[in-house]
Formats: sequence, structure tokens, C-alpha cells
Amino acid sequence: MLLTRWQRLRSRVFLFAVGLKRRITFGVRVMLIDGDKIFLIRHTYMPGWQLPGGGVEPGETAEESAAREVFEEGGLRVTGPMELFGIYHNVSSVTNRDHVALYLCREFEQAVEFRKSFEIAEAGWFALDALPEGLSPATTRRVAEVFGGEPRSVVWGVV
Repeated sequence: MLLTRWQRLRSRVFLFAVGLKRRITFGVRVMLIDGDKIFLIRHTYMPGWQLPGGGVEPGETAEESAAREVFEEGGLRVTGPMELFGIYHNVSSVTNRDHVALYLCREFEQAVEFRKSFEIAEAGWFALDALPEGLSPATTRRVAEVFGGEPRSVVWGVV
């Protein structure tokens, strides 16, 4: 069923108003896996090593957003399917209205060389038995869920 111009406009205004009122955000993180190594990034504006990711932009699917973030933050291009591992409620001191989808990705290529940016201070591959100091609590939990057989949590951060 096609909407009239008025219905489209009214729907957009309504959805915008709901978004302002509820302020719900949706983000993605990607665990890039190469054998026994994972790819991690360190932001310039928050502590700890983390999985690459960010917010889903208007007009993007979660998977498109995940692939974009991997490229922007690490110079890596996703070349195969990504597996949705879980959707988590991100509870933090900043918001309790954020959700994060975690994708696992095993098929990728280095498209461009990584360069530090305003957002990303460092990036690199780390063996599972030699993860860096300062791994974020949420990343530590995801590694345990994916590789250690720990039960999957419904919460992204520390509860």
C-alpha cells in the first residue's frame, strides 16, 4: 500500500517526535576473528581496548553499519557474511536506552592501512591468550561468551 505525501510527512514527524521523547539508540560492534586473534581498537575519548563499532545511521541496516564501522575504524573491508551473535542492552552512567548488536566476522581484507585519527588512537590484532592490558569489561565479557563458553548476557556493560 502506497502512502500519500501527507501520510509520509505525518509518519516522519511522528517518528521524529517519538525518537526525541524516547531517545533510544542502536549501535553495533564487530568481533573480527582471524584464527586465534581478534581485532581491537582504542578510542581517544574513552578508556580501554574495545571491539570496533558505533551507531547505526539513518538509512543503514545494522549489518551495513557494522561493515562501515570496521572500515572507518580499522581500514578493514568485510568480504563475507557476518553472524549476529547477540543483541545487548547497554546500561551505562550516560544512558539506559542504548542497545548494541554484536556481529562475528571471519571474512575480511585489509583495504587501507590503519591510521590514527581524531577518534581512534590505536588498533591491532591480539591473540586470545595475550589480550592487551586495559581491555574494557564489556569486551572481556564478549570474548568469554564467544570463546570461553560463558553464558550470553543480555547486558552489554557491567551490571
